[in-house]
Amino acid sequence: MLKGKRGLVVGVANEDSIAFGCASKLRAFGAEIALTYLNDKAKPYVSPLAQQLDATILLPLDVTEPEQIKNVFDEIKNQWGSLDFVIHSIAYAPRDDLHGRLTDCSREGFLQAMQISCHSLIEIAHYAQPLMNNGGSIITMTYYGAEKVVDHYNVMGPVKAALEATVRYLAKELGEYGIRVFAVSPGPIKTRASSGIADFNDLINMAIQRSPAKRIVDIAEVGRVVGFLVGGGSSGMTGDVIYVDAGLHIMA
Repeated sequence: MLKGKRGLVVGVANEDSIAFGCASKLRAFGAEIALTYLNDKAKPYVSPLAQQLDATILLPLDVTEPEQIKNVFDEIKNQWGSLDFVIHSIAYAPRDDLHGRLTDCSREGFLQAMQISCHSLIEIAHYAQPLMNNGGSIITMTYYGAEKVVDHYNVMGPVKAALEATVRYLAKELGEYGIRVFAVSPGPIKTRASSGIADFNDLINMAIQRSPAKRIVDIAEVGRVVGFLVGGGSSGMTGDVIYVDAGLHIMA
C-alpha cells in the first residue's frame, strides 16, 4: 500500500530497535527506505539491516552535529529529489540524570536530553518540509511517561511531554503544506535504549499486569501502525498521539 513512497528512518541501532520495526514494515508495505546510523561504532550493526531492507541510502547522523542533519537531507534531495515520510525514533539522557531524581537533574543533562530527544525533531522537520512537495508524514516516538508520572522515567517524562507538544505545533504549522505529524506511544519494549532506564523490567511487568491485553507489544505492531499513519488511510488525521500499548494507557 506504500509502493512509490520514499522515506527516512532515523534511530535504527540494531534489529531490536523500534525504528527497525518501523522500517521493516514500511519496506514490506512497498516503501523505499533511507537509514541513518549514529557513528562508525554503530555502522557495522546497521549496515546489514540496511542491506536486508534494500535501503538505497545509508548515512551517518548524529543530531548533535547540525551539519550532519543538513547533509542527510542534501543527499536525499540529490538521490531522490523528494521525500514522503520521516520516522524519528531517537532519545537520550545522560545516565546519571536519567537514573536520578528530576529535582537533581543537571542543567547540562536536561539540555542534552531535550536537544537530542525533542529539538532534533524540529530540525528534521525544517529540512524535510521543502522535500515534501506533495505532502507527507513526520512521525516520532513518545511514551506514556509524558502524560503521567511513571516510576524510573524521571527526566524523560518532561522531555517527552515537550516532544508531544512539539508534534501538535508542527502539525499546525505544516498542515497547509499537506504534511501530517504524529507521535506514536508504544508501551515498554525491550530495546538498547530502554535498557538505560533503571529497573526497566519493573515497567515491563507492570504493563503485563495492568494492560487489558495482559501483554506488551512488539516492534512489528508499532511498525504496522506507523505504516497506517504514512499511508492514505490516515489522511484525515494529524497532531495526534497514537497509543500502541495493548491498552495500558486507558487504565487508571
